[in-house]
Amino acid sequence: MSKTNLLLESSSLPDAWRSLIVGQAANANVKVLRMDGQTYPYETHDFNEALLVLDGQMNLEIDSQILPVRQGEVFIVPAGLPHAVASGSHGTLVIIDQ
Repeated sequence: MSKTNLLLESSSLPDAWRSLIVGQAANANVKVLRMDGQTYPYETHDFNEALLVLDGQMNLEIDSQILPVRQGEVFIVPAGLPHAVASGSHGTLVIIDQ
């Protein structure tokens, strides 16, 4: 068993938007990263991706719409759906993916 302080891990990362795999569960990666207000470009995956905001807010962009995902909220991005992160996103993000 192990315990990880995700807020501490994200604050110690040298670069924003570069995730760190902190573990695996049910064949999925559990990652943490720091958002710094900058954009992150559109991407698409062949798997569902869970985006959980621990603190701050992520401005998720889908089909040119901005969807705020706030502290304590999770957004499940379906496989094959192009998505990006718009400016103003800040705080700690947990990503669960393959």
